[in-house]
Amino acid sequence: MFLLIGEDPYRTRLRLAELVAAIVAGKPVEPSDLAAVSSPRLGLTLGVTRHDARSDGPDAIAMSGQAQGLFDAPDEKRIVVVDNAEAVADPSFIAAFPPESALVLLTLARMAPSRRRARPKREEPAAADLVGAVEAAGGRVERIARLLPDQVPPWIVARAKLAGVALEPAAVAELASATGPDTDRVEQELAKLATFAAGRAVTANDVRTLVAGAIETEVFDLTRAVVKRDARTAVDRLDRLLDEGQAPQQILALLLWQFRVVLFASAMKTNADAERMARAIRSSAGAIARWQGDARRLSRADVVRAYEALYATDLAIKQGRTEPETALMLCVLDLCGVQNADVRDLVVGEPPRR
Repeated sequence: MFLLIGEDPYRTRLRLAELVAAIVAGKPVEPSDLAAVSSPRLGLTLGVTRHDARSDGPDAIAMSGQAQGLFDAPDEKRIVVVDNAEAVADPSFIAAFPPESALVLLTLARMAPSRRRARPKREEPAAADLVGAVEAAGGRVERIARLLPDQVPPWIVARAKLAGVALEPAAVAELASATGPDTDRVEQELAKLATFAAGRAVTANDVRTLVAGAIETEVFDLTRAVVKRDARTAVDRLDRLLDEGQAPQQILALLLWQFRVVLFASAMKTNADAERMARAIRSSAGAIARWQGDARRLSRADVVRAYEALYATDLAIKQGRTEPETALMLCVLDLCGVQNADVRDLVVGEPPRR
C-alpha cells in the first residue's frame, strides 16, 4: 500500500511507473534514481486498474481490489491506482483493502504529515486524513519533491542520455535556465531538440532557437551586465542576440520587462513584499528575489532614467529615425553610462518627465 504525494507531476508519474513495474515483477519497491526511469506507459501493464477519486467512490475502488478479471491469471497481482487521491472523502476502505492486492494512491496536492486532530465542530465534517489512514494500515508514504536549481542540469544530462541525444555543456546550461525545474517540459524540449539535431550534438544556439524562454535568459544576462555598467559584456550579449535573428523590438520589450522587475526588487524588503509584488506584475517571487542584490546598485532615479532611455529607443525605432539595431545598441551603451550615447537625442522633443 502506497501514497505518492507529488510536488513534481512528471517525476511522480515516473515513480508510479517504477513502482507498478516492481510490484508486477515481484522486485524490491524501494525508489531508485528517477532520472534513469523510462517514460511511464502504464496502459501496457496487465493487472492494473485505475480510478479517479473525483468520480469513483470508495466502494468502487475497494471492489477493484477484490474482483478477479475475466482474463486475469490466477496468480496475477492486482494493482489498483487511484488518481487525485486527495478527493477521497472516506479513507476507511484502506484498512480493509485486500492484502493480496496492491493499492497505490496518487495525489499532486499538498498534504501535511499525519497528526492528532482536534474534534471538529458538530456542523463541520472531519477532514479525511489520508496520510494517517495509509500509515495506520502499514503502508508507505512517499513525497516526490521538485528539483532544486542545482539538480536541474544533472537531471537534463541523464534524461538526454536516456533519450539518446547529446547536448553540449552550454546547451545544458541554456536548457536548464529556460525550463527551470519543470521536468515535464524538460522531457518535451529534449524530444524536440533530438528531432531537430538529427543525431548531432545539440548546441546552445539550437536551444535558444527552439526553446521558448531561452531568449529571456539571454536578455536577463544583458540586463545584469547593464546594471553592473559592464558595457563590454552588454554589447557582446546584444550582438549575440541580434546575430541569432532576434527582433530588436522583442529584445527591447524584454529589456523593459526586466527593468520593471528590477524596479520592484529595489523596493523589496521582505519575502512577503516579493510575493505581493509578484502578484502585481504577474511574475514570480523568485524572479524578483534574484534581482534584489543587483537592484541595490541602482537608485530609483537610475531606474527612471533607464525607463526614459528605453522609451526614447522605442520612439526612435517607430519614427524611423535610425535603424532598429543601431537604436538598440545606442540604448544599451546609454544604460551602461557611456558618455555621448544618450539615445534621447534621437527623439524630437523632450523626454518624458516624472
